[in-house]
Amino acid sequence: MLLALNPIAFQLGGLEVHWYGIIIASAVLIAVYLAMREAPKRGIKEDHILNLILWALPFALIGARLYYVAFEWPYYVAHPGEIIAIWHGGIAIYGALIASVIVFAIYCRVQWLPVWLVLDIAAPTVMLA
Repeated sequence: MLLALNPIAFQLGGLEVHWYGIIIASAVLIAVYLAMREAPKRGIKEDHILNLILWALPFALIGARLYYVAFEWPYYVAHPGEIIAIWHGGIAIYGALIASVIVFAIYCRVQWLPVWLVLDIAAPTVMLA
């Protein structure tokens, strides 16, 4: 038996909300919650976790897209207008991870936080998200 699930969960006006987006957003929210619970136990203020997320998420999205584009470069050379068309699909978790680690390292350096401790807090939650 084959179950055919529509990839679009619902529409808001002209905006299609995909199941993939709902799952990723839910995982990110749960990951933030778990990191905020763990941070005080490790001596890191919850505000730092929120600030890191606010900085890391947009750069993670950009990194995920750039990584995908880099590995599909022949297509995007022929279709340069599609490079920013993230709504057509095409992101890679590796790019998001690379960008996030860079953001975390910079943030920790500026805020005088131990980067390895912050990454230890983030690592288990990243597995979820």
